[in-house]
Amino acid sequence: MTLWLGCIADDFTGATDMASMLVKGGLRTVQTIGIPPGGFENIAADAVVVALKSRSIPAEEAVAQSLEVLAELRKTTARRFFFKYCSTFDSTPAGNIGQVAEALEQELRADWVPFCPALPVNGRTIFNGHLFVGDKLLNESGMENHPLNPMTDSDLRRVLAAQSAAKVGLIPAKAVREGADAVRRAIVSHRRSDTHFSIVDCVDDADLDLLGEAFKDLILVTGGSGLAVGLGRAWVKERRVEEHEDPAALDVRDGYTAILSGSCSNATLGQIAAFEASGGLTLHLDPLALAKSEEALNEAIAWAAASLGYEPIAIVASETPEKVEEAQSVLGVERAGQVIESAFAKLAPALIEKGLTKLVVAGGETSGAVVSGLGVNALAIGPEIDPGVPWTQVVQGEAEGLCLALKSGNFGAEDFFTKVFEILD
Repeated sequence: MTLWLGCIADDFTGATDMASMLVKGGLRTVQTIGIPPGGFENIAADAVVVALKSRSIPAEEAVAQSLEVLAELRKTTARRFFFKYCSTFDSTPAGNIGQVAEALEQELRADWVPFCPALPVNGRTIFNGHLFVGDKLLNESGMENHPLNPMTDSDLRRVLAAQSAAKVGLIPAKAVREGADAVRRAIVSHRRSDTHFSIVDCVDDADLDLLGEAFKDLILVTGGSGLAVGLGRAWVKERRVEEHEDPAALDVRDGYTAILSGSCSNATLGQIAAFEASGGLTLHLDPLALAKSEEALNEAIAWAAASLGYEPIAIVASETPEKVEEAQSVLGVERAGQVIESAFAKLAPALIEKGLTKLVVAGGETSGAVVSGLGVNALAIGPEIDPGVPWTQVVQGEAEGLCLALKSGNFGAEDFFTKVFEILD
């Protein structure tokens, strides 16, 4: 199997989302946590998605990490590259989407780069350069209250222009609906006008297939995970990558199951409520108690040890915005997040020692902490649970064989936590 695509993702759940869509597009895909020991040359896949934790760190660090990964990917047979960011385009006013994309463009000598975070199946669409979440503009969707990266402007042209020195254009829905050739003509026009970056409208799944066809020859594409399906299908159709009977096959092992959730998104809060209503056992963590002493964490581990087998069980630090603000007012924003992430990073290995073989993690920051705590290096991508959320299996690392589902806070249907393990069964 020859590696064709190298993807750099700015967070863990986003990387899993991207990898899942590549599998849906027909590509056998492996997700790595940063650069794995030995690099990427031994990865047996059509595509590799590299998960970084670079969305909210200083821009210069995000750029440096991304360029380091790109340099390693270019040592392989990969000839196409993708920079994946969230479908809500969340970033700080100063970056990091624009700066990272600019650095990758210069390194790859690309003369035009598309920006399309659309994921219509999850309600993320772009029209006239404005990003919608469902029927609401981005800045009216709840994302304006994001604790780390509040998004107060739905016009992606303005957001991107503030993060980059490049001239930002738009390929509107009208051009997209006219077909791949019309999009290619628009690309030529943008290049001639020295427009290096362009927001690309996308309102449904048919647009994703069309854009995949239009972008299949570009050396660098940026966007949300939606584009991965169209690109994968275009490459398989032209036999640039081989066709697989089941690119999502996993070797599932018997054992206990659990859910860890640190996300405070409305979607995850609804999923927890549905889980509890269905009879799921839940332990709610208190960040103030965790910050005070190790005893709270030890009690959580003891509770889990006693509860495993009475499945399903969940350990959550997900709370309403009011309760989050209450903890942040005492501990500070950064400290409150660190306390929760540290707890989950220690909980996951403790559960595996008790016989856990299947683990669901909700929240990008929480997923990063858990994956780091488990020493995971690479994951094979398996079957989809809900759009953008697949099961994965550790193929390199201390927890080899563990099945992991890493869920972005905003993703998944309300019954996600009640059906998630049935997918593997």
